[in-house]
Amino acid sequence: MSATGELGKLESASAKTALWKAIAASLKEDLAEHRYAPGDKLPTEAALADRFGVNRHTVRHAIKGLVEEGLLRTRRGAGVFVTATPTDYPIGKRVRFHQNLLASGRAPEKRILSVEERAATVEEADRLALEPGKALTVYHGLSLADGLPIALFSSHFPAVRLPGIARALQEETSVTKALAQCGVEDYTRASTRISARSANATQALHLQVTQGAPLIYSTSLNVDEAGVPVEFGMTWFSGDRVTLTVGEGH
Repeated sequence: MSATGELGKLESASAKTALWKAIAASLKEDLAEHRYAPGDKLPTEAALADRFGVNRHTVRHAIKGLVEEGLLRTRRGAGVFVTATPTDYPIGKRVRFHQNLLASGRAPEKRILSVEERAATVEEADRLALEPGKALTVYHGLSLADGLPIALFSSHFPAVRLPGIARALQEETSVTKALAQCGVEDYTRASTRISARSANATQALHLQVTQGAPLIYSTSLNVDEAGVPVEFGMTWFSGDRVTLTVGEGH
């Protein structure tokens, strides 16, 4: 085959890849904008092919990717149905996982991956206003909505200020209830930073997405009523399953 012919094949393959990804992105936007609700049936492959000006094979490839991500499901002889739309997740002064999901009409669940106790690094100590080397409790977990993983998180607690926090977390899984057990009746969000990341192999496994899938990375600091840090958190949200909304009113 000539060099020109080989280049033509590569360009064609690249164009096809770009097409199905663009179609998948457009369908995700439809879900994010609530144009389809969970349980709704998507238009037929033929109708989608007409809409996007492509053949049915390209549409089928895009749908397959969304099925693998858990956003769509196929039913033999019946069509393609929406399994989930992105969860609205408010970020404000009072961020409570269970309340946020219940308000969105989703069933909240948290799974403990591990709870470890170790010495704080210099950076961790600085964030929590501790001396380096002081005892730290780190809670690694998975957040789910309607049984579908939406976020991985690591929460860091100053064990010296919160005696018994490790045991409380293992009993409750809820950060709010665990902090209450340690005498922190109320806490608020002092700061939040949000950026974009790509899922590594471990994150992809836990979140049931493909490696390299878009994630929303959030870091946060929670303080008690006296303004003393009680938790520094890092969260990796599945970019296609969560819509973060930021406002003072939450």
